[in-house]
Amino acid sequence: MIDPKAALASVTRTWDADILPALADYVRIPAKSPHFDADWKAHGHLDRAVALIEAWCRARPIEGLRVEVVRLADRTPLIYMEVPGRGDTVMLYGHLDKQPEMVGWGEGLGPWTPVRRGDKLFGRGAADDGYAAFAALTAIETLQQQKIPHARCVVLIEACEESGSYDLPAYVEALAGRIGTPSLIVCLDSGCADYEHLWCTTSLRGIVNGVLTVEVLTEGIHSGASGIVPSSFRILRSLLSRVEDERTGEIRLRDLHVDIPGERLEQARAVAEITGKKVAEIFPLVPGMRLAQEDPLERVLAATWRPALSITGAGGLPQPTDGGNVLRPKTMAKLSLRLPPTVKSTDAAQRVKQMLESDPPYGARVTFEVEAPGDGWDAPATERWLLEAMHEASRTYFGAPAMFQGTGGSIPFMAMLSERYPRAQFMITGVLGPGSNAHGPNEFLHVPTGVRVTASVAHVLAAHARR
Repeated sequence: MIDPKAALASVTRTWDADILPALADYVRIPAKSPHFDADWKAHGHLDRAVALIEAWCRARPIEGLRVEVVRLADRTPLIYMEVPGRGDTVMLYGHLDKQPEMVGWGEGLGPWTPVRRGDKLFGRGAADDGYAAFAALTAIETLQQQKIPHARCVVLIEACEESGSYDLPAYVEALAGRIGTPSLIVCLDSGCADYEHLWCTTSLRGIVNGVLTVEVLTEGIHSGASGIVPSSFRILRSLLSRVEDERTGEIRLRDLHVDIPGERLEQARAVAEITGKKVAEIFPLVPGMRLAQEDPLERVLAATWRPALSITGAGGLPQPTDGGNVLRPKTMAKLSLRLPPTVKSTDAAQRVKQMLESDPPYGARVTFEVEAPGDGWDAPATERWLLEAMHEASRTYFGAPAMFQGTGGSIPFMAMLSERYPRAQFMITGVLGPGSNAHGPNEFLHVPTGVRVTASVAHVLAAHARR
């Protein structure tokens, strides 16, 4: 059996002495995902992040560790690691690519500037998901220090997750013979609703991203023509109303809604008991702002099992200071449509495209260019040994039972893995908790949670080996 006090002390030392300095160096690298840096290969930032993590991993005193950077033609690189063990295989997953800069960082903070303030390490990517490679190997190293048996471990660190993991299936296929058939998959790219429990994700929403463009003119003209030539913005606004009720945010396409499984409803009620009292900690609302859902349970379900639309970018619009009396020729909007876990994303994308492009108002030129859609995921039934191990790890390192929740975001890799390894068990966890603001300004990693999650992974790996 693992000695939890010794494990926590060892993990803490590794984080303080080795992981945090490496994470600070990692934050400094603008290793943006390919969707946000089309010239990523020429810029070399992803390769710099790969080299940093590869060097750190190679230096770890883990018996039998093999580290390799795999490069398939015209694809982002992947770090592949193996550690021999007894019995079957565990796969541990993370990614090293990042979201773009965003605006609104606080004074003294920035996306590529690592800043430690108390328990928080600020900077883009440390929590999403740069810590994963370090945490995965540290968990294995902790077991070896205590001579605790563990299964053969395979660690995959990709460089394309924030772009939808479109390179990853090719790597999984190319490495299939070496990976084997994992019986447990540990993903370190999720979040937590507080920093007092081990949070395990049981479902993920899917996504349809795309750019909606409305064109009405071949060039801009004097706005005196307003009222004769319809505004491209007004047309775009009316098209969005086909998909979403602008008063309530409800998605009008009924085939994008699903019946919520009973077990997920019960988990949502437990989460609502905790998060319902901590709204101010979770959402940085402006004074006087109210949430769309007043009931705590409805808030949880709205963010995990119901479709929702956000506009995450716009084009054809000058800055307010540059806006003259011109009727603009076109308006573009980047749509991000979150889907319930069990809705097929390709079907949803086709349905939305048809709804937006058919019968355009005034005969305007309307196009909806869909990016690679991503399926959601609903976890298979959790076996008793894993459920008990996660609860035990949470009580040991957090002082409270584990919590289980759906997550409003997407990890496209999970749906693919579930299909490829239908008998595998899943532990999906992470460190992105209240205020951590993944993908936005002032993103941070809560260091104590990183330590406890790492120790919890070690605990579950030990339980897996003796199940």
